[in-house]
Amino acid sequence: MAEQQLNAPPRARSARSHRSHRSHRSHRSHRSHRSHRSRNGVGHVTENHPDQFTVVGDHLTQHPDLSLTALGLAAHIQSLPEGAPVGIKALAAKFPEGETRIAAALRELEAHGYLARIKERMPSGRIVTRTISYNKPQPRPAAATPRREPAPEPEEPEPAASPDPSLEGHRAATELLTTLRRDDPRLLLSERDVRRLAPATTAWLDRGITPEAVRHTLTAGLPTAPIHRPAALLAHRLTEFLPPPLPAPPQRPVPLQNRDGCDRAFRSPEPGHCPPCRTRNRAAA
Repeated sequence: MAEQQLNAPPRARSARSHRSHRSHRSHRSHRSHRSHRSRNGVGHVTENHPDQFTVVGDHLTQHPDLSLTALGLAAHIQSLPEGAPVGIKALAAKFPEGETRIAAALRELEAHGYLARIKERMPSGRIVTRTISYNKPQPRPAAATPRREPAPEPEEPEPAASPDPSLEGHRAATELLTTLRRDDPRLLLSERDVRRLAPATTAWLDRGITPEAVRHTLTAGLPTAPIHRPAALLAHRLTEFLPPPLPAPPQRPVPLQNRDGCDRAFRSPEPGHCPPCRTRNRAAA
């Protein structure tokens, strides 16, 4: 009896199966080729941010005329909360670019409408700079066309104002303090010292003390040792040696007058009638 064959010979692969296998290999090769080509540029891994994010427009990030420093600085400023300091010194303290590059970047953003810096005067007189950041560039204000105005009529010259005595005294005090180094080189003062000592020196001049007398008081009897703080020494002398103001001059008495035909003497700055005569003359009129 013939022996039974337990292993069947392998079935030949059909043409359809062969085509499907080739198509699968071709698709896998094509997908691998596409993935290889994408590695030549940037790849993005995008994740959603539920919080702590800032929306920045492509008009800024793809701006053709802004430097990278300006682009990064604009994105940083837009991400800051309201009221955050964005001055040059504050930004230079946070980033390594330095004040020069940061100042140039701020000027770029200002020129392209992403930033505005407005100077305002506070009620105290102090001038502050307000910075406004725009997430969309603002159009530049059009240059105003100069309007030709009629020539103003010539005005009559105003009379020259009389010099202010207080300014004259302050100027004389400043000159006196500045030239003290001619009397003694150790009395060399800085501009700050002169400004600080000028009011005390003016007080001497306002009390009728001549500049020569003030100079003598400040330079006479100086110590022979080196003077390390000339401003402090002069301030002490100006304060401690300040003379009192002169009393008001006594008023001259009104002179006595004596009218012819009247034996009464009366005081009057000018000759005339005595009070009884003036009364009698008014009654007669």
